[in-house]
Amino acid sequence: MAPGWLQVVCLLLLGMRAAQGTTMDMQNAAAMAAGLCNTRPTDLVFIVDSSRSVRPSEFEQVKVFLAKVIEGLDVRPDATRVGVVNYASRVKNEISLKATRTKAALTKAVSKIEPLSTGTMTGLAIQFALNVAFSEAEGARVKSQGVSKVAIIVTDGRPQDNVREVAARARDAGIEIFAIGVGRVDMNTLKQMASEPLEEHTDYVESYSLIEKLTKKFQEAFCACSNSATDVVFLIDGSKSVRPENFELVKKWINQIVDKLDVAEKGAHVGLVQYSSTVRQEFPLGRFNNKKDLKEAVKKMDYMERGTMTGQALNFIVENSFTVNQGARPGVAKVGIVFTDGRSQDYIGDAARKAKENGFKMYAVGVGNAVEDELREIASEPIADHYFYTADFKAMTQIAKKLQINVCPEENPCECDSIVKFQKKVEDALQALTKKTGECDKEDRCIGEQDCLRRPHSTFPPLSSCKPQEL
Repeated sequence: MAPGWLQVVCLLLLGMRAAQGTTMDMQNAAAMAAGLCNTRPTDLVFIVDSSRSVRPSEFEQVKVFLAKVIEGLDVRPDATRVGVVNYASRVKNEISLKATRTKAALTKAVSKIEPLSTGTMTGLAIQFALNVAFSEAEGARVKSQGVSKVAIIVTDGRPQDNVREVAARARDAGIEIFAIGVGRVDMNTLKQMASEPLEEHTDYVESYSLIEKLTKKFQEAFCACSNSATDVVFLIDGSKSVRPENFELVKKWINQIVDKLDVAEKGAHVGLVQYSSTVRQEFPLGRFNNKKDLKEAVKKMDYMERGTMTGQALNFIVENSFTVNQGARPGVAKVGIVFTDGRSQDYIGDAARKAKENGFKMYAVGVGNAVEDELREIASEPIADHYFYTADFKAMTQIAKKLQINVCPEENPCECDSIVKFQKKVEDALQALTKKTGECDKEDRCIGEQDCLRRPHSTFPPLSSCKPQEL
């Protein structure tokens, strides 16, 4: 799709919403027009195993995977920089972070990488990345600039050197490590290298032909709205049916979700409320502006026990937690995450409805004896995206992985999501538009029953107000 054509679509979609009388605040409208959803600034280094166990045809599939991940990034000197380290018995710096270029040039450079076809010195490669690839001399940006540092390691075998200690040093230096294993890889090695939580930073595929399936995961991993300020309140059931040992698992689950948020003064603010027969605010929105202090506060939460007054608790976050007096920010997206393990002892309908009417995005998470009808009543639409249930507390980790707090404008046609999803939105919008208009203008610009645009796309005037991301 040509950028000019995408600009036309942006304007058409904005026009459709206005024509249909959809309410939208000026901030969201500006975000849609400007295409504010970008990949977050990142120094990304791929560390690729090309030892003799990796056949030439398999190495080609690895390069296709790299190219597809790169295609989903916002590659610019002030956005995402990409480097590639190739290793076997020795290490070769194939692409430096300072050589930031266009996606096309990066993809071409990746295609020219040749396998080294010797041993498997994974620890040596990580050490090289720490000392050289992520150095300022090679184009890495200083930590104070708020740029994430990420390494993606792809390997298919057992390393011939130690990885545990050097990987720990890399993580301590602020490098987030994803470990991808292929075929007969040693799974313990992946766990020794990867960042926490391990479930989100380790992946395994049976063969190199399947590695492309991981593309979407990594495209989404680097995708974040620049307008990502969000107020998130956890509403946690502390009734006696939860039991102390399971309450500890709930706290770990909260922190697993916190790990996925951009907790900062201008980013995500998190509040925590616990309830049983009464409601207790553990801490309000905005008290903690870094993950370390926030997670420590979650760990210190004491278990209340007693009853299950979910309706009362929902009413508390509506009337208290999301108010300015309790730290909520005007004009910022509001997200409520409700956890419960049983039937409410009071009526939840009015409070659940009021939360959604106030524009709060509500997630409902149930475990054990939680009543699924109540969870659905709490959850925002589409319910399938906002409602989760598991019979076992130990399976809550999987829910944390699935629960995606999306703070981008929901109907943003310029959003950084998979290309397929974006194309589907455009097609659906154009179909609706052609049904609505069905007229031709004097210059033979036709949008109607023929479902066409006769006028060449290149002749449309530039729309400086809408700058969608490159696809």
